[in-house]
Amino acid sequence: MDVFTLNVNDVFSLSDEQFYKLSTQNRNLRFERTARGELVVMSPVGFAGSYRNARLTQRLMNWLDSSGTGVACDSSGGFILPNQAIRSPDAAWVSQERWEALSAEQQEKFLPLCPDLVVELRSATDELKPLQQKMQEYLDNGLRLGWLIN
Repeated sequence: MDVFTLNVNDVFSLSDEQFYKLSTQNRNLRFERTARGELVVMSPVGFAGSYRNARLTQRLMNWLDSSGTGVACDSSGGFILPNQAIRSPDAAWVSQERWEALSAEQQEKFLPLCPDLVVELRSATDELKPLQQKMQEYLDNGLRLGWLIN
């Protein structure tokens, strides 16, 4: 996956709502925002990587269906972390209690919390160090369990 970071802080800043609109109006790209306000732009992954991610999400959803312990999402789901970064892990799970504490409006947009479980699946074109840094960011923001599959 091609990834590049734009430092736009001196030009403009994106509110959470503006970032959400940018993401929904450009569905052919994936965006994240760093805690420093930089815009991270990612191209779609190749088919093999997408297949592996779909299988991973399927297994997470199967577990969730049998346990009923919360909600899960694929790489399309975004989270506004306590440090104000907006991240989209490959798969994530949020406990039922934390999900139910959110308003209906919050549940429709990027969730204003760090997931309880995050899974990042390294694709052939991903560099390992940025993924490790991303996992550390999740941990620093309250992540309970994280899997980085290399």
